[in-house]
Amino acid sequence: MDAFIRFTNQTQGRDRLFRATQYSCMLLRYLLEPKADKEKVVMKLKKLESSVSTGRKWFRLGNVVHALQATQQSIHATDPVPRLCLTLASLNRVIYFICDTILFVRSIGLASGINKEKWRTWAARHYYYSVLLSLVRDLYEISLQMEQVAHDRAKREKSPSREPLGYSVADEETEWLQSFLLLLFRSLKKHPPLLLDTVKNICDILNPLDQLGICKSNPGIIGLGGLVSSIAGIITVAYPQMKLKTH
Repeated sequence: MDAFIRFTNQTQGRDRLFRATQYSCMLLRYLLEPKADKEKVVMKLKKLESSVSTGRKWFRLGNVVHALQATQQSIHATDPVPRLCLTLASLNRVIYFICDTILFVRSIGLASGINKEKWRTWAARHYYYSVLLSLVRDLYEISLQMEQVAHDRAKREKSPSREPLGYSVADEETEWLQSFLLLLFRSLKKHPPLLLDTVKNICDILNPLDQLGICKSNPGIIGLGGLVSSIAGIITVAYPQMKLKTH
C-alpha cells in the first residue's frame, strides 16, 4: 500500500495511470463497437476516455520544464550516439509539449483563433521525431549488447575446458536469422531496462504514425499499443532501476 501511495503521489505516476485508463477505454470501445447491444457501454467508454484525456492535459502542463531538464542531462552523456539522439529527442519533446499546451488553451476556449489541425499536426510530427530518435538510441544500445554477448560467447566456445555448444547455430550459414534472433533474445534478457524502453517506444510510435498518415492503423491497435506503453511507463516509475540509464 505504501508503494502505491508513493506512486500515485508522483505526477508522472498519476499521468501513467490516467494514460493506461484512456487507452484501455479506446481498446474496449473498439472491441465492443461491432456488437449491437453495447451502444450504451461504448458511449460511456467514449465519455470516460475524453474525460481522462482532458485530465492528462493538466498533468502535462509542466512537462516542458522536465523536457528541458532532460535535454541538459543528455548533453552530458559520454557516448556521442546516445548524446545526440537523446538531446534531439528531448528538444523535439519540448516543442511537442509547447504545441500540446497551445491545443489545450484552445480546447478550454482561451484562444479560439488557433488553427487546431495545424498545431495538432505539428505536435504529432515532433512527437514522432522524439520517439523515432529514442528508438534509434535503443537500437544502438541493443547492437552494443549483442556485440558484448557475442564476444562473451566466442570466448566461452574457445575455452579448452568447455565442450562445444550443441545448439550453436552460428556455424550454419542458412540459419543466420535464427542465430541473430537468439543473440537478440539473450541481449535483451540480460538488460531488462533496454527491453522495456524498446517495447515502450515501439508502442508509442504507432499513434503519430497514424496521425501523420505514414502508416494508417485503427483504434484497436493504437489502444493496445498505448496500454502496453503505459504499463511499461508505470513499471519505470514504480521501479526506477528499470529505467534505461544514460551513460
